[in-house]
Amino acid sequence: MKTAAEYSPYKPNYLTINGHQYHYINEGEGDPVVMVHGNPSWSFYYRNLVAQLKADHQTIVPDHIGMGLSDKPSDKHYNYTLEQRIDDLSALLKHLGINKNITLVVHDWGGMIGMGYAARHPQQIKQIVALNTAAFHLPNSKRLPKRLWLGRNTFVGECMIRGINAFSSLASHIGVKRKPMDAEIRQAYVAPYNNWKNRIATVRFVQDIPLKPGDKAYPIVSSIESSLQQFKNIPVFLGWGMLDFVFDQHFLHRWQAHFPQAQVHKYPDCGHYVLEDAQEELVPLICKFIRQHP
Repeated sequence: MKTAAEYSPYKPNYLTINGHQYHYINEGEGDPVVMVHGNPSWSFYYRNLVAQLKADHQTIVPDHIGMGLSDKPSDKHYNYTLEQRIDDLSALLKHLGINKNITLVVHDWGGMIGMGYAARHPQQIKQIVALNTAAFHLPNSKRLPKRLWLGRNTFVGECMIRGINAFSSLASHIGVKRKPMDAEIRQAYVAPYNNWKNRIATVRFVQDIPLKPGDKAYPIVSSIESSLQQFKNIPVFLGWGMLDFVFDQHFLHRWQAHFPQAQVHKYPDCGHYVLEDAQEELVPLICKFIRQHP
């Protein structure tokens, strides 16, 4: 069986953060495009976007600690929290000297992490591309899906995610709607999460979902949401798979409420992994949007 590393078409780069190897893609030169993935994907999700942008942009795509080609430490050695994720991204961009004209591309948990960075450094952000994600609390009109509730709140759910890779494996099937993923692509998504130890981040992300005051990430999400007004005058692109069982129309409507000027592209027959489902239409549209605002 292939390893996760064999699926990455790009040279691996690593930054040591608190003793852990933090993997990232760094391809091309020009204004930076920072792509932030979610759970349970990894930098592989952005491979086609990197391929199209690296000719005239510096494309930077990290793997969060515990995911993709990054180290997967235990709870004893790493703090699996939203705040730490933002700190990690901040450390990487500081290391690379990236501090202006940033285009943020975010998906799933990448919305919270990327916009968490943006909230700290609003003057650095040039434009935003949001794909089936959030940068605010769960909308009042949306209930947490039962599958996420199970993984977040029960030992049985944790055992399913870590024991049989239920989260990553299931996502590779239900995350696309137009047609099933090719077997090799599906294997690439699940390859980094091949045993109990290596699935720690996939469950910790679920357990870190903030739903009420007192949850660890709740005040950070509140501050991120409050910061969104700082970006109301910059270009925003929203690409949405409307059949996402989590980040559905309720989340899209919230993004549009914050950014009524946003360029919106809806895909009624696409799911959570919208860059896979709508690749042929969406990748060129994102590239055009980014290049329109040099």
